[in-house]
Amino acid sequence: MSKFKIMTDSSVQLTTEEIEKYDITVVPLSISINGKTYIDGVDISRRDFVEKMNESVELPKTSQPPIGRFVDTINNLTADGSEIIGIFLAKSLSGTIDAARQAAEIAGKSDKVHIIDSELTDRGEGFQVLAAARDAQEGKSLEEILAHVDQIKKNQKLRMMVVDLKNLIKGGRLGALSGKVATLLNIRIELHMPEGKLQVVKKGRGKKFSKSFDERVLKDIEENKDRIHEVGISYVDTPEAMEVLADKIRAISPDINVLVRETSPIVATHAGNGAYAIIYYLDVE
Repeated sequence: MSKFKIMTDSSVQLTTEEIEKYDITVVPLSISINGKTYIDGVDISRRDFVEKMNESVELPKTSQPPIGRFVDTINNLTADGSEIIGIFLAKSLSGTIDAARQAAEIAGKSDKVHIIDSELTDRGEGFQVLAAARDAQEGKSLEEILAHVDQIKKNQKLRMMVVDLKNLIKGGRLGALSGKVATLLNIRIELHMPEGKLQVVKKGRGKKFSKSFDERVLKDIEENKDRIHEVGISYVDTPEAMEVLADKIRAISPDINVLVRETSPIVATHAGNGAYAIIYYLDVE
């Protein structure tokens, strides 16, 4: 029976304890700010990144891991005969998944590396990584692991609030909508990512719009509380407000585990200050 090792990228939302417990390999992305390049999570923390982003005149640039880094990682993980399940952030957000595929080909290990587009990032990606890692430790087959990950993917929800559109517009992530939105005062937007595609679902003005967003998401969690066991809240620069939101979810059901953490540089770069996301999935009935 093959042993499976789990590989992912640094946009994922996982705790240090989860990474160590399930022996997950995280391949870091790169970040450039004011002409200096950092390795995500290695020589720059998420908190430090936000501070540097706020001081920078230009929008930071994030880039996929170098293919050589992937090749080395793949060779190391497969040296003992193991196979790899690689789960990465949505292809629509980054070329990371393509770099992983190219690296597997260069290493001559395409048949040993099973690559999955999470169609999300952050904790949504993390839910899939954790499911695969737990299944691998339990000795499940490749088919069982992939089916489990796919089940989570099909039932996951990302609900994101962007309160400052400056970075999204600069980065071109809003496409044709950016010109229209840029002219509006104090506009906030709600984003979803169905099937890995970033979509603007609603837009409105000010804190009232954000409050309505929170209420709608909390209502959905309330209605599905028996099918939700994990919720991730990820944010840029608003830890206190997010803990308040987390407490509201815990009040709905103490059985729901809520993880509140600062998001990765790749999300923070485009979402900007004040942005936050609520991420969860429904268990199949």
